[in-house]
Amino acid sequence: MYAASPPEQNSPPGRPVPWRRRRPAQVQPSRGKQFREHLRLGRKGLAIGIDIGGTKVAAGVVDADGRILSEARRSTPGSDPRAVEQVIVELVDELSAGHRIRSVGIGAAGWMDLDGGTVLFSPHLAWRNEPLRASLQRLLRRPVLLTNDADAAAWAEWRFGAGQGEDRMVCITLGTGIGGAMVMAGRVERGRFGVAGEFGHQIIMPGGHRCECGNRGCWEQYASGNALGREARILAAANSPVAQELLAAVGGKPDRITGAIVTELALAGDAACRELLEEVGEWLGLGLANLAAALDPGLFVIGGGLCSAGDLLVEPARKAFARNLTGRGFRPAAGIELAALGPSAGLIGAADLSRVSSRTRG
Repeated sequence: MYAASPPEQNSPPGRPVPWRRRRPAQVQPSRGKQFREHLRLGRKGLAIGIDIGGTKVAAGVVDADGRILSEARRSTPGSDPRAVEQVIVELVDELSAGHRIRSVGIGAAGWMDLDGGTVLFSPHLAWRNEPLRASLQRLLRRPVLLTNDADAAAWAEWRFGAGQGEDRMVCITLGTGIGGAMVMAGRVERGRFGVAGEFGHQIIMPGGHRCECGNRGCWEQYASGNALGREARILAAANSPVAQELLAAVGGKPDRITGAIVTELALAGDAACRELLEEVGEWLGLGLANLAAALDPGLFVIGGGLCSAGDLLVEPARKAFARNLTGRGFRPAAGIELAALGPSAGLIGAADLSRVSSRTRG
């Protein structure tokens, strides 16, 4: 599905400085950097990227440098697979006017088979073992790539965003839950069965809060927008004296409190909301330390809506990461940076992956 990595090369190990942005020129030559050069050279043409969410479908024409030339949006049409296909066709037809489009990339939440032809399961749509790629290639008469939305966003950050220059990058998306993806040596790593990156469901507190997945104590129950909102509602429902500003913001009704409201108040200076964000950041850092022990990336890129909190979230995460990292003090540590491309990362990555895929296939 994705372009093959270049031949293995031995390169001297670097000594990355923890939590400091590294510039591409300072990174030792690596397979990932060489592969990025391979992608840059001789790759022309435009691609359309489509990011399918639970409420909206966003699409854009993307050039080989990751720039969005034009955009269009539609509401997600319920859960009817055929209706979603029709929306995709309408968006491609609209965006193709005035552009010569090479390929189409589609990113959606869910599990895809390793071949990238079938959506095995999507939480937002009624896709169950849906042979989507074949159907869309017939309708669009162009090469189509189908991928997970987190994989698409990670690829975009590695190619054009915060991950440039890093050979091994893990991308974490903090929203309602926690999404994740990995780019290793110029390849989106999807695991043996195509479902790698479900980092939000590592069990970080046995017997803890019940998760929608059915388990208890999953990471996303402690380090996500939902977790932030839940803890704030508990504090407000107790009528805590430190939660009065929070209660005032929702008209005295704790059930209206969301993670977004807590973040907004924290950025405005509310002490209680800042404390709640700090707790979520500490859980984030603990989970990142676990991932570093297993995957040893050079960089964690943190994206998603919760990252609008900026350093109020990331600084506590960095401190907790340093405090819990296995072998701390005797090993290089991964950097932790905020994502650079914002909500457009998914469609940019889907477009670029489709271009890479269509080039590789000939």
